[in-house]
Amino acid sequence: MNQRILLITGWGGGTRLLDPLKQALAAQGHEVELCNIFNALDEQVLQQKVELAHQFDVIAGWSLGGQLATVLANQVQKQHGQEKVLITLGSNPCFVANDTWPMAMDQPTFQQFKQSFEQDAISTLKKFGYMVCQGTATTKADFITLQSLIQAQSIETLRQGLFCLEHLNNVDILRNYLGHQYHVFAKQDFLVSYKVQRNFQKFNAKFLETELISGSHGFPLFEAELITGKICQFLKKIEQTNG
Repeated sequence: MNQRILLITGWGGGTRLLDPLKQALAAQGHEVELCNIFNALDEQVLQQKVELAHQFDVIAGWSLGGQLATVLANQVQKQHGQEKVLITLGSNPCFVANDTWPMAMDQPTFQQFKQSFEQDAISTLKKFGYMVCQGTATTKADFITLQSLIQAQSIETLRQGLFCLEHLNNVDILRNYLGHQYHVFAKQDFLVSYKVQRNFQKFNAKFLETELISGSHGFPLFEAELITGKICQFLKKIEQTNG
């Protein structure tokens, strides 16, 4: 059965980075709408996005987009009593480490990044783009591809995105979510450690699946065909279970 998929991008690059994934999913018959990052901590903005997400079968996201997808899936469940399929790609439920979730970026590193962004947004975004591609043999070529697709973002959008990365903690949502959820991590990911997957295995959520693949943080862009295959397989499995 073909699904309507809302696909939310990560921080810093705009929706074009997920175009290859959108096209690959569309080629398999799914209807995909791309969504840029937004401030999920602003109630009015969040409510608008909840109403949008409510119209889809699957809520998916990459990196920060995965955190935003998780918030939306939780809100749709609370407000509309519907369990949407939730898919996250290279996404840590809590991006900045705390006492209960240490498997994340440490506070000093994040604060330094935030400060660097305020001082020189352009060079910080470039460094961040390189980190997205880091870890594989094709890092340099991937970085050129990434740069060609990046869309300029307003400073305010990026600032709000950093605020979300700093404050969102979705661990309890994922632990208790009643719908089907699928989380993919990459072994060479420089921004979200693949070890996060181990923590997920301790969750008692009924319909939770995780997968570890080879690749950098940019795997949804650079491995679009592979990820499409995995998503389609997961959706087919749900269909068979429900059927």
